[in-house]
Amino acid sequence: MKKVYLAGWEVFKPDAVDEGRRLKELCGKYGFEGLYPLDNECDSAKEIYKGNVALIREADCVIANVNAFRGFEPDSGTAFEIGYAVALGKTVIAYLSEDRPMIEWVKDENGFAIEDFGYPVNLMIAEGAEVVIGTAEEALKRLKEKF
Repeated sequence: MKKVYLAGWEVFKPDAVDEGRRLKELCGKYGFEGLYPLDNECDSAKEIYKGNVALIREADCVIANVNAFRGFEPDSGTAFEIGYAVALGKTVIAYLSEDRPMIEWVKDENGFAIEDFGYPVNLMIAEGAEVVIGTAEEALKRLKEKF
């Protein structure tokens, strides 16, 4: 059974453990074993980091929630996990609900340029991962097609 690392800001939700359980059950529905960051029982930042990169190395692939978190951009930890997985040569499916290009929905009050490449997320994510518009379930459906 292929293992899927479940990257995303769900780990910060008040019901993060239950959300992880739900995502792992959803993985099972599509024939995957889900690896959730909170599967690691650790407290220090160093232990969390080491545990999560170990899970990414153990995984065959990654699905990543890149919906906006605390602003317009995805969670920075999730962005790191995507980059790490891509560097390891893993298949990464990123999912989000916004399908408009960033230029249409991101507003910068400081006057900085906004990417205009037609992607709903930063080009580094859009080019490094396959982006699916939808939910974790749509990402898993797409992953199932690949494996």
